[in-house]
This record gives sequence, C-alpha cells and structure tokens, in this order.
Amino acid sequence: MKTATITKSNAKATSSRIEEEVSLQILRTASDLEHASADYFKSFGLTMTQYNVLRILRGAGPDGLCRNEVRDRMLAPVPDATRLIDRLIAAGYARKDSNPDDKRYTTARITPQGLALLAEMDEPVLEMHRSQLNQLSRTELEQLVKLLKTVGNS
Repeated sequence: MKTATITKSNAKATSSRIEEEVSLQILRTASDLEHASADYFKSFGLTMTQYNVLRILRGAGPDGLCRNEVRDRMLAPVPDATRLIDRLIAAGYARKDSNPDDKRYTTARITPQGLALLAEMDEPVLEMHRSQLNQLSRTELEQLVKLLKTVGNS
C-alpha cells in the first residue's frame, strides 16, 4: 500500500500557490457580485457606474463636484466622466452648472429626481447586498472588510 508523502518541494509549491488561489477567488467573487449587481441596477434603468456616480453626487450635497472630483471618487474610474455625467443629465438625474468666473469649470449636482431614485433604491440595494452575503456573520463581515482593506492598502 502506497502512502502519500509530501516532499518539501511539493509542500513549498502548494503553500506558495495560496496567494494565487486567494487572488483568483477574490476576482471570481468580485465578478459574481458585479454581474448580479449589474443586472439588478439594470432593472432601475442604470448601470453600476451611473449608480456609483449618483451616490457620489448625493454624498457631495448641494455644493456638487467637478468632473475630475467625481472621477477620482469612483469605484472604477472611467476614461470619460464627462460623457457619463452627461447621460445622467439627459435622464434628469443630474445637472451641470457653469462657474460664472470660468466657463470651463462646471459643477455636477444631483437633481431631486436623482435623489428620489436613490431613495427608492436604498432599501432594495441593501437587501440585495444582504442576500449576497447572508452566509457570513456580522463578525465575519467585519473581519473580511478589515482583511480586504489591509490588502488594498498594500
């Protein structure tokens, strides 16, 4: 009868692959969450990126933000934030105001219609996230956040 033995080189190869396994699992999980979220936001007529921008503008309050500030706060920056904001303006969810002293500088603000849409979405989006992560306890979720922040800040 043969017994399985792990040589030092096999053990090293296996243990050195854990980083790869973790990285791939994070990417798979992120992809799964992103696809489910994208389908969900589509039911509200938004892309994930548009939803992200509306949340950024809501957080900015009445002062709004310039295009570059919006782009810098996005989860996944896009090459053309102006076009993205313009689509939200066309939908009535945002507006752009020019600076009277410098017409090249514009400020994007969320409209009452955009605020109403986000208010309508707040609870359902929270429930979507809860259903995606319901197999983890509160403590596990807090640990996961801490671990992911540690990796993200390295």
